Amino acid sequence: MKNNKKQLSQEQTDELLNTLKSRFEKNMGRHKGLEWSKIQAKLEADPEKLWVLDEMEVTGGEPDVVGYDKKSDEYIFFDCSAETPKDRRSLCYDRAAWDARKANKPEGTAMDKAAEMGIELLTEEEYQELQAIGKFDLKTSSWLKTTADVRKLGGAIFGDRRFDRVFIYHNGADSYYAARGFRGSLRV
Repeated sequence: MKNNKKQLSQEQTDELLNTLKSRFEKNMGRHKGLEWSKIQAKLEADPEKLWVLDEMEVTGGEPDVVGYDKKSDEYIFFDCSAETPKDRRSLCYDRAAWDARKANKPEGTAMDKAAEMGIELLTEEEYQELQAIGKFDLKTSSWLKTTADVRKLGGAIFGDRRFDRVFIYHNGADSYYAARGFRGSLRV
């Protein structure tokens, strides 16, 4: 069981690291040139980031390393589940959109849930990067971090892959669908 310090037990840590290592080894095309031992050392040095990755995992995100930022010396993890994470669906975009709904409010919002988990929604650019390393959201869609100018007008963007193409669409930020969730990123 997790505690309030956002830290996993040693048993949970070992289990998560084994899961992440196995996924890393099965998907080498996502992170060419990166070494698991260096990533694991960074993870073990930051228990809160391990807690966040566990949140990504238990909500169906299947986080995996997709890159390394040399400037900041950080490994980049994205949710790499084939479809948008199953336990992060049926959410409107943000709190303002949720508050504006008069009826049939969803359980919550993508932005709030991401903040609770300690992750950032993927940007449009990051979503394109994700789609370049695999085929994701063939049956679902994912809310994407939306710019303030679009959000100010009541909209939000989301992406999916259909007909072997990646599409970025718009919708009212207060909308929610059973097949729309969100994907996140984490830097370690």
